[in-house]
Amino acid sequence: MQNKTGQPVRPDDPLRVTEIFYSLQGESRNVGFPTVFIRLTGCPLRCGYCDTAYAFSGGEWMGLDDILDKAGSWSTRYVTVTGGEPLAQQACLLLLSRLCDQGYQVSLETSGALDVGSVDHRVSRVMDLKTPGSGEQKKNRYDNIKLLNRQDQVKFVICDRADFDWALAKIQEYNLEVCCEILISPVYGKIEPSILAEWVLESGVQARFQLQLHKQLWGDRAGR
Repeated sequence: MQNKTGQPVRPDDPLRVTEIFYSLQGESRNVGFPTVFIRLTGCPLRCGYCDTAYAFSGGEWMGLDDILDKAGSWSTRYVTVTGGEPLAQQACLLLLSRLCDQGYQVSLETSGALDVGSVDHRVSRVMDLKTPGSGEQKKNRYDNIKLLNRQDQVKFVICDRADFDWALAKIQEYNLEVCCEILISPVYGKIEPSILAEWVLESGVQARFQLQLHKQLWGDRAGR
């Protein structure tokens, strides 16, 4: 593994961490499972609906061993590394591998704007494709799609009907129903979930409709 300067990522390279907390997984295939979340600081995107803008800056520098010790203070086999955009920090790759080595079921939540090819093959990559309504559609790295497999997931966060139609077109263009699992969810507070659910049913798309469980339980304070 190499950092941005081309030098190897060292085991003692620190990561800037916004928070490490224990909660229920609110999205993806593992929704509902007690999970440790490691939220890394920093993101090169500015999506209009972002609900984790507090992770854009600040945070605390932590070594890998300290992060692993903190994650191990809860009794669960599920860990999610999220952000911000976790792949913006190159040492994230080593963190993911170390978590896998310790026997966790590890998922990575990534914007899809950065290369996912160096992520440990044991990690489930939950990758956004940013819709036009996000304001960051141009940041999508479509070359990532060919790297995905059936343990990975592509997520579309939908603002309106135009976003949904765009998502359907991308699903067909890249044959996503074959290469990975598809997740479709509404922007919290912007579109009525039942309306999006009807669109999914009418379209016949083979995708998992999901709501953010943590938002249903705890509102905007979820995970903070």
